Amino acid sequence: MVPIQYNARSLMVRKVTTFAAAFGIALVVFVFAGALMLNEGVNRGLVTAGRPDVVIILRKGSDAELSSAISNEYLGLFRGPPQVAQAGGVIGEIIVVVNAERSDGSGVSNVLVRGTPADGIAFRPEIRITHGHAPRPGTDEVIVGKAISGRFKGLEEGGSFDLRRNRPLHVVGEFSADGSSYESEVWGDLDKVRNSLGREGVVSSVRVRLNSPSDFDAYRQTIESDQRFSMKVMREADYYAKQSEAIGRFLMIIGVVMAVLFSLAAMIGAAITMNGAVAHRVREIGTLRALGFSGRSILLSFLIEAIVLSVIGGVIGSVLVLLLSFVKFPVINFQTFSEIVISFQATPAVFWKALVFSGVMGLIGGLVPAIRASRVSPIEAMRA
Repeated sequence: MVPIQYNARSLMVRKVTTFAAAFGIALVVFVFAGALMLNEGVNRGLVTAGRPDVVIILRKGSDAELSSAISNEYLGLFRGPPQVAQAGGVIGEIIVVVNAERSDGSGVSNVLVRGTPADGIAFRPEIRITHGHAPRPGTDEVIVGKAISGRFKGLEEGGSFDLRRNRPLHVVGEFSADGSSYESEVWGDLDKVRNSLGREGVVSSVRVRLNSPSDFDAYRQTIESDQRFSMKVMREADYYAKQSEAIGRFLMIIGVVMAVLFSLAAMIGAAITMNGAVAHRVREIGTLRALGFSGRSILLSFLIEAIVLSVIGGVIGSVLVLLLSFVKFPVINFQTFSEIVISFQATPAVFWKALVFSGVMGLIGGLVPAIRASRVSPIEAMRA
């Protein structure tokens, strides 16, 4: 086995080529890790909005709240089964998507407005009023999620916007929701919102808090088998996980395609670097062979050198990608066609995947030069 110190010295001697190869790999890892962080951000933004003890009821045939409609008279029936928590266990809500002009003048986008009852905020413990106050029941007051506060004209404390023509809503506060997609919504009074829409007596969805997450199967069986209505029951977490699939898959495909294209260039660069190293170290390789090191030992030595070089680039890329944690990224929710703001989320899984990815690039890029080095004849090398 060739001493590791030999590889470390070789990398230090060739500072310029080592830095160039490592930096190229760092850029690839930056793109790859960024795609992973973006996917984690989508999952955090949507999936974390769901609670394990809460189920969501939609009309059968609807995939999202926006396309569902449930008569208000059913809410009492949903409270009936023994699995439902007695204190504030059921709320009905209505949602609508409105066009809003971006504050920076870059165009318009869709914003989701949620009409919720007086106990809708208390139903979700993660909701915190960060500025102003909660909307008063029966008024045209609304609160805006902090992720979109100020991003659109009128969507800031003290501002106003039209839900429909001549149906203004006035922003009286801002709220946070532990980074979930709720922070990309506007919340107002249920009756005020649906009256403005001309949909009195109807809600888009119903949320039910169960006594325990284990009561889900029994409650779903009770509701879905009831012949008085045609409903489907989902765990709230599963509902948001399904919503995140399309966005996450789309963003991940784009990120992975970019990373693959960049990685091909990085592997070619690593191969050129290592080939250049072999060409300039023919005498060193011949000396190693003359000292008794086998071709297999030299092959392994050059592979280790290429992998170490790539891992160094991977570490640099992983450090650089942490800067994306401060970036917020607007995307369109494919289920509601409204804009949600997500952030890049750094997790341990992102970094170990990035390091493994960089190591694989080094292995592939250094394999051919390593084979070439292992086949150098010691006699011919000493004559070179």
